[in-house]
Amino acid sequence: MMKIEKGVGYKNVISDLRQDINSRNVASGLVAGIFGLSVGLVFISAGTVAGLGTGLIMMWITSFYLINGLFGILVPAYYRQPLAMANSIPGALLFTAAIPMVGLGPVLGATLIAGLISLLVGFSGAMGKVMRFTPTPIVMGMIAGVLLNFGLNMVRPLESALLPTILMIGTFLVLTKLAPKFPAVLGSLAVGIIYLLISGINFSGIEFVVDYPRFVMPEFTLEAFLAYGLPLAIILVGMETPVGVSMLKSAGYKRIPTNGITAVNGFATMISSFFHLHSTCIAGPMTAICSSPDSGKREGRWVAAVIVGVIFTVSAPFYGGIVNLFEVLPGFFIAIIAGLALVKVLISAMSESFGSTHRLGAIFAFLVASSGIQIFSIGAAFWALVVGIVVSLVVETKDFKFGQQEEDYEESELELKSKGA
Repeated sequence: MMKIEKGVGYKNVISDLRQDINSRNVASGLVAGIFGLSVGLVFISAGTVAGLGTGLIMMWITSFYLINGLFGILVPAYYRQPLAMANSIPGALLFTAAIPMVGLGPVLGATLIAGLISLLVGFSGAMGKVMRFTPTPIVMGMIAGVLLNFGLNMVRPLESALLPTILMIGTFLVLTKLAPKFPAVLGSLAVGIIYLLISGINFSGIEFVVDYPRFVMPEFTLEAFLAYGLPLAIILVGMETPVGVSMLKSAGYKRIPTNGITAVNGFATMISSFFHLHSTCIAGPMTAICSSPDSGKREGRWVAAVIVGVIFTVSAPFYGGIVNLFEVLPGFFIAIIAGLALVKVLISAMSESFGSTHRLGAIFAFLVASSGIQIFSIGAAFWALVVGIVVSLVVETKDFKFGQQEEDYEESELELKSKGA
């Protein structure tokens, strides 16, 4: 029997959107959307380094934003939770590394199988067991380690761009103090843009081009599955879902559709495989931005994630021009905005990592994630979870309390079924 949690549905979505939308969730959605658009540069860089052609890279990126955008509208609207959708960055790095070795078609076939595995795990309800082996303090330790780099990149421009850094961070702090209901990041964004205009930045060279996703038929080989598909499935189930769920838990959400998220990750990844795309899944940093207190009342934060989806969908065909725009913008601009948007999430992650349980596992997860290491072409975030869980299992075995966690999970499942949400 399927164990996918039911959501609110789409019946009253337009009226609920009108009721819940406000300046705070709009601002968070805008900031998260800008952050998500900037991530495309990471993918382009990875594809270029791997020797992928420009045409393939642009088809990959265009599908990235269109498919993620569409699911990024549908999923949070269905569950009325801030479930921002994007791609797995570790999966992207594996994708670019695998194509030169086994070919595009087999890699996409392996993507399809990885998506099917995630879909079946979601349908089976097995994510409850997976989540019992990924305690929240360890996951939050990993998240804190990942987000630490955003914080460090936010303050590093003090060396090379002192004035705009002080202006943007100072604006954030002043607004946080004097106007706590106003989206402080939005004010910082406005001040940064004004500074760039006054400093004479040249936007005249930007050319907007139009491109669309293209259909491709996946192929299937055992080599591609072992080299890429199996690691991707592990990342989708073992990392992406736990990170997203932990983000929502830290924001105070109780009835989180763990199985639904896992199944959507799988189904959307299967669709992605037919359009040169390596995955679609819940987005950790953007979910963090959309679910943070800066997005206003908890019941309305889903709007921020929908706005991200709209931004992605609208931007997808024109991303070639957006790339030119980001190339014109100085690096400090996006670094500061991303850091400010995630600073409160970093505070929450740090505080939840080092509580009363799993402290040693959490600190190892934090250190591994902060290091940025890669082993077998798999990024630090995945290994942070592995190392943190192993350390905690060996040293802090009593902290797991498997029976109690299973009971809590089953009670949560019964509550979801009884309330139909």
